[in-house]
Amino acid sequence: MEKTKEEKPKSTETWVYRDRNYFLLGNKEPLTYTLPSRHSKRYPLVYFDKEVGYERELRYATNQKSIFVDEQEGPATLKHIVFDKGHLMVPSQKRNLQEFLDKHPHNGLIFKEFVKEKHAENEVDLIELEVDALNIARDLDIEEAEAILRVEFGSSVTNLSSKEIKRDLLRFTKRNPALFLELVADENVMLRNFAIKATEARIIKLAEDQRTFNWASNGRKLMTVPFDENPYAAMAAWFKTDEGLEVYKSIEKKFK
Repeated sequence: MEKTKEEKPKSTETWVYRDRNYFLLGNKEPLTYTLPSRHSKRYPLVYFDKEVGYERELRYATNQKSIFVDEQEGPATLKHIVFDKGHLMVPSQKRNLQEFLDKHPHNGLIFKEFVKEKHAENEVDLIELEVDALNIARDLDIEEAEAILRVEFGSSVTNLSSKEIKRDLLRFTKRNPALFLELVADENVMLRNFAIKATEARIIKLAEDQRTFNWASNGRKLMTVPFDENPYAAMAAWFKTDEGLEVYKSIEKKFK
């Protein structure tokens, strides 16, 4: 009885033919970078194929239609895959190379395909985020604006005029809209600013070792700053306690 040749697994994926561009991640632009193109102990190149239920060895060969070693026949003509200044363009007719890059274990770790549509979508999202953040920043009152700016610029905000605070807030928001929105939503930012202003007004005093807050008038201890915490962030959280709330109300009266 004649032995039938074992059928090799075939992929059922549909492939979109187009020129594709790839770039190295991490803003890396070396003169040249060579990507591993065949399986080895140093660079294991395997792909788990769900269609067949096991890992298959990858190899890029210019004279083979398939990127899977178990589907390749005869001698394989190997070729280096080289990124030039962090970039690699693969024309549509080189489907086997594009498929190889798509299933390469380093895809998403060392390099990635540049997809114009996705890039444009992300850019639109960022612009819309910036517009939303700028609209909120424009409508903030001076006290809230000052509180948020302190996170970025510290006590130097104290010497700014109202116009300068508004200007610097809009600049900060445009530069980092996501951080601005995060700070706006953080109720502790206002309490933190309150603590800083109370210290600057010499109503309360932060010890030199930055471990305790005391009343400036008599030196009585108010609270101990937990280890490795920002003292003003700790004070802001403490203001929410029953004891801290009483101190907050007392400081508020002194400001008036």
